[in-house]
Amino acid sequence: MSVVQALVLGIVQGITEFLPISSSGHLILAPILFGWQEQPLAFDAVIHLGTLAAILAALRGDLPKLLERRGRLGWTILAATIPALAIGFLFKDQIETVLRSPMVVAASLALWGMLLWAGDRMVKPGASDDVTKVGYQRAMFIGVAQAIALIPGTSRSGVTITAGLFTGLSREAAARFSFLLGIPAIAAAGASALLDVIDGAEPVAMLPLAVGFLAAFVFGILAIRLLLKILKTSTFVPFAVYRMLLAVVVFVLLR
Repeated sequence: MSVVQALVLGIVQGITEFLPISSSGHLILAPILFGWQEQPLAFDAVIHLGTLAAILAALRGDLPKLLERRGRLGWTILAATIPALAIGFLFKDQIETVLRSPMVVAASLALWGMLLWAGDRMVKPGASDDVTKVGYQRAMFIGVAQAIALIPGTSRSGVTITAGLFTGLSREAAARFSFLLGIPAIAAAGASALLDVIDGAEPVAMLPLAVGFLAAFVFGILAIRLLLKILKTSTFVPFAVYRMLLAVVVFVLLR
């Protein structure tokens, strides 16, 4: 694996993990478009850890709310993570083989792009901005939606943000809750990839791993801050439009 490939894929992971446009879809499409071999599992694990570090760094102001002795947010996040962990464990092989096709990616990009648009249109003035008051019922709905994101092209952040919007959260609150919900989910994805690496003893050079980690970390922080800034004055519609246009491009070029 070259350093250039590691840099590009690290940037792609960092940006697309947090913007609602699908990191898995872009990581499947990038090697196809550039004519690269699929990236090693060890690299996938490392760039997931890079984006995990990005969340912890970018949202360090929100993290104390997760750790409050009497606060419910931490337990709410953990409970909402269970559906994705269960589905990922039960259908891991199918997710990593059968569903990793350009047509699945294209269909998921288009479908969830339309639903993101619909969810954005439902946001009402004065919608709740307080993620600490999400509650278990609303969180579990978002958590079940997160499990759907195991289908490539869906977007973990996109589907959880969409679910949050449908439950009445403001755009910013839906994004923040999605990011916080991503902490255990991304950690689990990275740990799963690391276990696969241990089982297969797959060698990867240290320099591409380091480059990929740093690129995912830096661009992950930038993506989180950019999205939260955009949402103060704008909507998710541009991301929904991008998803649908990309779906058309994928279908035309890679069918």
